[in-house]
Amino acid sequence: MEEKRAVRVSKFLSMVLRHKPETVGVVLDEGGWVDVGVLMAACAAKGRRFSRAELDHVVATNSKKRFAFSEDGLRIRANQGHTVAVELGLAATAPPGVLYHGTAAATVPVILREGLKPMTRRDVHLSADVETAIRVGSRHGRPVVLEVDAAGLAATGHEFRVSANGVWLTDAVPPERLRPLP
Repeated sequence: MEEKRAVRVSKFLSMVLRHKPETVGVVLDEGGWVDVGVLMAACAAKGRRFSRAELDHVVATNSKKRFAFSEDGLRIRANQGHTVAVELGLAATAPPGVLYHGTAAATVPVILREGLKPMTRRDVHLSADVETAIRVGSRHGRPVVLEVDAAGLAATGHEFRVSANGVWLTDAVPPERLRPLP
């Protein structure tokens, strides 16, 4: 599969499976799953055709591992990043002592004043390593990495979950648990 096509299919799937399933006329179940055949037929009906082999390629090679198939391979969902209401069924997990959040420099003053909020998403996304946080922050300008006192938050009863692709999820991070890295 040509890389440009893989990126186009991946971006389209992100939009459908994370934000706007109604654009192709599919309904995600409570866990965010949709039948692969239903998804492919609905996308084709809207002029966005892709083969099962292409879909398999996108799921297997997406650098951010955004998508997952069910164990039987008959359903697909986005691993995280939803703006639509879904329950991913992720168990509360003790986080490492420190997690990271990459953002654009322009947003840092507000974040340090108000903390991290999910905004239009269901959860705040955190990274286990600085390199990933830099990549995430780079999407919107000069990146700044914020260190998150995950252990301190967890000690106060704050819940963390980790998605299938290693993204840490939580409902919010108060400003006193954040520190910009130099």
